[in-house]
Amino acid sequence: MKAMKALYWAAVFYLALGLAAGVFYREFTRVNEFPEGGFTQLSVVHTHLLALGFIMFLVFLALEKLFGLSRNRKPFLAFYWLYNAGILTTVAMMIWHGSLTVLGKESNAMISGIAGLGHICITVGLVVFVVLLGGAIKESQADAS
Repeated sequence: MKAMKALYWAAVFYLALGLAAGVFYREFTRVNEFPEGGFTQLSVVHTHLLALGFIMFLVFLALEKLFGLSRNRKPFLAFYWLYNAGILTTVAMMIWHGSLTVLGKESNAMISGIAGLGHICITVGLVVFVVLLGGAIKESQADAS
């Protein structure tokens, strides 16, 4: 039950963050007179937060309810924290890079490198989740036999 609450609150958190990111993008570009239609990574932050955060955590929640993935506590916690750290790191770098673009300043390789680490965390978290899910499916099939 604790895992379901954690997954639910993570979904709510990413929904709020995603909506706030959309408002930030609109207002930050307007205040800084950034050309309409000009590309900045800020324009895709809200969709990343809503898709990778809100929607995915609703999927994780449904699968937790169905399979009880959190029974394997350590791998579940590894998935949960790696995935969250990955999203937040990646999105933070997108905001930093996008803000620099809007302000007409140069980005640097460090931002890309840290964003890459965020992507790696997301990937490892998803791999752990898929392994957990595979084990849970195997268990449920054995129970059904």
